[in-house]
Amino acid sequence: MNEVKHRKLKISVLRYNPQDPESVPHIQTYELEEADGMTLFIALNEIREKLDPSLQFDYVCRAGICGSCAMLVNGRPALTCRQLTKDLGDEFTLAPLPVFELIGDLSVNTGKWMRGMSERLETWIHAKEQEIDLRRIEEPMDPELAEKLYEVDRCIECGCCVAGCGTARMRQDFVGAVGLNKIARFKLDPRDARSDDDFYELVGDDDGVFGCMSLLGCHDVCPKQLPLQTQIAYVRRKMVAMAFV
Repeated sequence: MNEVKHRKLKISVLRYNPQDPESVPHIQTYELEEADGMTLFIALNEIREKLDPSLQFDYVCRAGICGSCAMLVNGRPALTCRQLTKDLGDEFTLAPLPVFELIGDLSVNTGKWMRGMSERLETWIHAKEQEIDLRRIEEPMDPELAEKLYEVDRCIECGCCVAGCGTARMRQDFVGAVGLNKIARFKLDPRDARSDDDFYELVGDDDGVFGCMSLLGCHDVCPKQLPLQTQIAYVRRKMVAMAFV
């Protein structure tokens, strides 16, 4: 039986440690043998275990759920745990997501950005004020509406949409598609007590929905294939209608 020959991969990584005053941004290239079913996550772990233990990158779930391993793969945001090396060429480049604070090498602080955005947009249900009655059974939600809410709740806050957004590169305070998706979610939820004016105050400006240039990079790179284009259009229509009331 002939032995299967695997490709030799050349993985170029943008290296930089902002905590080290002597560190300067540079490209470092690693070579390793591709394995069957190899993902970029597996490749990066092999590099760190066998070639360079100083390489920094993030991961938690390894199943495309936590969003921690997002980075630029040949300039395009992607989750390394879901990206198969067989779908890439023999040589490719990895870099950290832009917009977010750099921790080191391929590791960025998406959590800090997401928390700031969530606090700014108050992304939790603002329940209607009423006397608490523990005996009261919550009214069932319409299944079609529940399905719509579930669809937008699949966001894993990986940061790919923000990294692929032209406006986010230019406007530091832009809430991004992830923020507008959350606003659309709470605008749909009948349990949220906020008024149209409240939502307009949150995203009815150039740092909100009117800052979106409709390039739809967010929609194209979302690893969960969320309908971000539809959500942004929904919020924009609502904001425009309110502006002319």
